[in-house]
Amino acid sequence: MACWLYEGVLLYAVLFIGSYLFSSLTQTRHALANRHAQQGFLFLLLGIYFIWFWRRGQTLAMKTWHIRLVDRQGQSISQARASLRYLLSWIWFLPPIMLSWQAQITAAATLLVAACWVLLWALLSQFHAERQFLHDAIAGTRLVPAVAPA
Repeated sequence: MACWLYEGVLLYAVLFIGSYLFSSLTQTRHALANRHAQQGFLFLLLGIYFIWFWRRGQTLAMKTWHIRLVDRQGQSISQARASLRYLLSWIWFLPPIMLSWQAQITAAATLLVAACWVLLWALLSQFHAERQFLHDAIAGTRLVPAVAPA
């Protein structure tokens, strides 16, 4: 979980710079103008970030916490498998986002629903035979301890 939190801090910088770049290039003057295009751009930017690093085995946060992403045979994953894992990992966030959008609930209620969903989703991994998250089980990937450099 600490790795996940650290990843969030790193992603804040990635998304901040990406948002600034998008707003500058499109000359967006109002936060809600081009909102859907910006969301699509940031989705692609996150995809590039994760797929690039997962293809090499570790994101920056995973390197810090000595975690490595491999396939079922213990080898580096392909770009297609990294892309599949990226798309499937949105299961962590899409259901509460869609529910809040559909039910038109407040931001505070959305955060509560999202927190409950993430907690439930994390707990479900305890029922998997190898204690994997569903997106890893479907994508054929797993997280393993990485050897720390000497």
